[in-house]
Amino acid sequence: MSTPWRTGLAVLLFCAVVAAAAWLVFFSPVLGVRQVAVSGNHNLSAEAVRQAAAVPPRQPLAAVDVEGVRQRVAALRQVEAAAVERVWPSTLRIKVDEREPLAAVPVPGGAAVVDRHAVVIETREATPVGLPVLRVGRFGADDPATMAALAVVRGLPWELSRRVQEVRATTGRDVSLRLADGRTIMWGDAGRTRDKARVALALLQRPGDAYDVSTPDVVTVK
Repeated sequence: MSTPWRTGLAVLLFCAVVAAAAWLVFFSPVLGVRQVAVSGNHNLSAEAVRQAAAVPPRQPLAAVDVEGVRQRVAALRQVEAAAVERVWPSTLRIKVDEREPLAAVPVPGGAAVVDRHAVVIETREATPVGLPVLRVGRFGADDPATMAALAVVRGLPWELSRRVQEVRATTGRDVSLRLADGRTIMWGDAGRTRDKARVALALLQRPGDAYDVSTPDVVTVK
């Protein structure tokens, strides 16, 4: 066989191998999705995540629109962020970060459970145990009072947060906490949370009905 023929045959064989490999990877179910592995979920079921991902069984793993899957999963109300990756030969791995319930906002007929971004995770008939009630004039992510109150709640240490029953704010600078025993703490803005919490826990050892730690270097007890 002459050299040109050998060269031509080699090229044809190479093209055939490439075409077969491309078909195997991008079109054949041989390397299709056999498992959608979900992690990071606690309250949200893995099946709910898989339904949102909407990946057909045996779809070629290489052909999965990873960004599209991520966006569909991240659109779930309970999900704050999502990451998707291919794990060869046949697994699509989805990791979710669920929204953390932070407070409950009164709404007609119940309470809206919200996260730190003022996103409503779910609506319940009553405030869940362990969550403070948030009372602001105009609840929303664009409301300074709302965001300051949520920032304060998120920054509270457990020793104090477990005692908080209600959080109020009319601006971003006048957040106040009402404890389960009826006492109140004027917190002010969301700054210096660690200092304010330390001072507040110390002041609560003293008799009083109202404590002002909005300026933690100069506090008052009434």
